[in-house]
Amino acid sequence: MASLENPLDAVALTQATTAYPRSSRYYGLGIARFTEADGHEVTYLRRRLLPDPAGMADLTTHTVSTGDRPDLLAAQYLGNAEQWWRIADANPALDPRELTDEPGRRIRITLPSGVPGGVNG
Repeated sequence: MASLENPLDAVALTQATTAYPRSSRYYGLGIARFTEADGHEVTYLRRRLLPDPAGMADLTTHTVSTGDRPDLLAAQYLGNAEQWWRIADANPALDPRELTDEPGRRIRITLPSGVPGGVNG
């Protein structure tokens, strides 16, 4: 069996409407167009709503220390610094800096929404 470069490639495609990769928080968002009064068309991504963190399976919790950053935590726990947004989604934070600005805060590290497993699933 040939190994896949990206394990997400094995998952059935559900109609990606943008060119963002499956690992992006923008994957699958629709594209919209707004026509200004002068006829100029502006293309933009539709709004991304935060997922319900209750649907995410816990991997662990992390107690924030001075110097922690969301990207470093994502690299440590998820293996990819670019996945910091998954930690923000699990602790619903719009501004990722608020995740680590208070030493002693406990934050959830989870599997992506809808993926079963982890400590609570």
